[in-house]
Amino acid sequence: MTLVPIDVDGDVQTFAGALNEHWTIGPKVHGGAMLALCANAARTACADGRSGDGASGGLQPVAVSGNFLWAPEPGPMRLTTRARKRGRRISVVDVELTQGERTAVHAVITLGEPEHHAPPLLSANPVTALMPPEPPDDLAPIAPGHPMAGLVNLAEGCDIRPVVSTLQSSDDGAPPLIQLWVRPRGSAPDALFALLCGDVSAPVTFAVERTGWAPTVQLTAYLRGLPADGWLRVLCSCVQIGQDWFDEDHTVVDCEGRIVVQSRQLAMVPAR
Repeated sequence: MTLVPIDVDGDVQTFAGALNEHWTIGPKVHGGAMLALCANAARTACADGRSGDGASGGLQPVAVSGNFLWAPEPGPMRLTTRARKRGRRISVVDVELTQGERTAVHAVITLGEPEHHAPPLLSANPVTALMPPEPPDDLAPIAPGHPMAGLVNLAEGCDIRPVVSTLQSSDDGAPPLIQLWVRPRGSAPDALFALLCGDVSAPVTFAVERTGWAPTVQLTAYLRGLPADGWLRVLCSCVQIGQDWFDEDHTVVDCEGRIVVQSRQLAMVPAR
């Protein structure tokens, strides 16, 4: 998710970026990838020489809230940032992601330092009791021949191993608890990859046999800590799937059992 600065005017900066076909779900650019790109632009605009590369902490997008206005095509994009606050501990940046003359995402990024590597005072972590640090040996990655191949093009850039049975409706009508393991190929997960994983699951509407495009309208993600090198465990759940709207929550946990990302989105139920 490389950015190239192309203009600076006071607190407003503009960057060129791109998301190719590997950052898509079906033909649509992945919402989590677009939010991660917005977060990268905000972090770059406010870095001011402080470490923000994910390697040693520093300024990071601890809260990312995006409204999705239009679904762009894979390809070049422009990101315009406007610093709203530059504080000692917290900075706030507006970001607009545009393609051509149309704004696709309007995001507000809160920058600060995520949790340091220390035990929390209290944690109700739902993932560690359900999912071991690494996927079972017989759990297949999304690849040619997998039932989700051809849809989840993100699998070109990262290893995604979903428990397919958790995508299906339960006999008792209980809400879904979709489980999957994810990690980048050839590198350690960083802050931006962890944020992307806050939107990596197939929609919870699969559990009610609505499997078409489920456009995200609004998504908010919290970066709670920087991930350790290893698999990220993702648990996806919801409270209600309505006739028109549904909510979807992701909890992302690293291989050491630490919550690194929490997210919630509001999306539209696919048509039958």
